[in-house]
Amino acid sequence: MVTNADVLRYLESMDFPAPKEDIVREAERAGAPREVLQALRGMPPVDYHNTEEVARSAATDLAPDASPAELAAKARDRTHQRVARHMRQL
Repeated sequence: MVTNADVLRYLESMDFPAPKEDIVREAERAGAPREVLQALRGMPPVDYHNTEEVARSAATDLAPDASPAELAAKARDRTHQRVARHMRQL
């Protein structure tokens, strides 16, 4: 699985806000590998206002050792409610 750093490396020139389709297209243009594109394509089809929102919604391996308190804080995050809990990132 890819990390947030892997995903965000290919979005350095991205202008926000941007819809998911534009974000995936920018990563393709920047030469992102298949794993990064797959993580971005797994995001909900909404407009993203910054890279933090992209990082939270992309299917990345961000918190394999997250504490229960960190998981609880993430569960309270209502930024993108259409993202399943297992797909949310800390």
